Amino acid sequence: MTLLSAYVEGIGLLGPGITGWPQGSVILSGQTPYQEQKTVLSPPASLPPAERRRASPGVMAALQVGHEACAMAGVRPADPASVFASSGGDGRICHAICSALASGDTMISPTQFHNSVHNAISGYWGIAAGAMTPSSVVSAHDGSFSAGLLEAMTLLASEQRPVLLIACDSDYPQPLYDVRPVPDTFAVALLLTATPHTGKTIAQLRFCGEALFTDSAAHTMDDVPLEALRRSIPAARCLPLLQSIARGDAGRIILDYVNPPCLAVDVAPCD
Repeated sequence: MTLLSAYVEGIGLLGPGITGWPQGSVILSGQTPYQEQKTVLSPPASLPPAERRRASPGVMAALQVGHEACAMAGVRPADPASVFASSGGDGRICHAICSALASGDTMISPTQFHNSVHNAISGYWGIAAGAMTPSSVVSAHDGSFSAGLLEAMTLLASEQRPVLLIACDSDYPQPLYDVRPVPDTFAVALLLTATPHTGKTIAQLRFCGEALFTDSAAHTMDDVPLEALRRSIPAARCLPLLQSIARGDAGRIILDYVNPPCLAVDVAPCD
């Protein structure tokens, strides 16, 4: 029995060596080899100047992919409900705060403090998009993308309006890197709807009640550099799902969740 279903109308993607979904889709479908490079971030023009100056790498990446997914779907950024998923707060700001505390300086910048938490991105999206729709924020360590996808499809079923899922993570400097080795920024966005739209719908996602969670191992990437990317940045655990969409495959994809178990999602292409 199908419990939850969603249609993917737009995708945004940004990460090491990936500048958007058009490039990412040809890499994931095997048409172009993946070449790792540092993630290229751009200050978000959708933010007012003051907020733009404060935007962290995670915020910049999240806004970029969110706008890309909405533009692809032909949806105003202010209209969808939203779900934001991240394995933790901003790594560089956490490093700066910890360094200040370790040095004996207890006067922590209020701006740094409120930007350090993982739900800061939701606030920046609200400002950038002018969104006043329902918004959820989830964090589940390396299973944060799956937790966000499950939350987004649940919100879609209850709200009956498009839902924008954005999952992102940013790098941790040393010495935090030794215990949380996230090397770069990665972000993905999915614009989900309850019904398909002719000419726009990319794929259908379904969660089946009898197989929502599974003890089977998560799918990995055959390409060694892409698998290294999947494993090194929590938000990149979405790559097997995106690869299935890029290839137009139909089948069940197993994604990392809070192991055990893993999350099983059925994917089908849409004409």
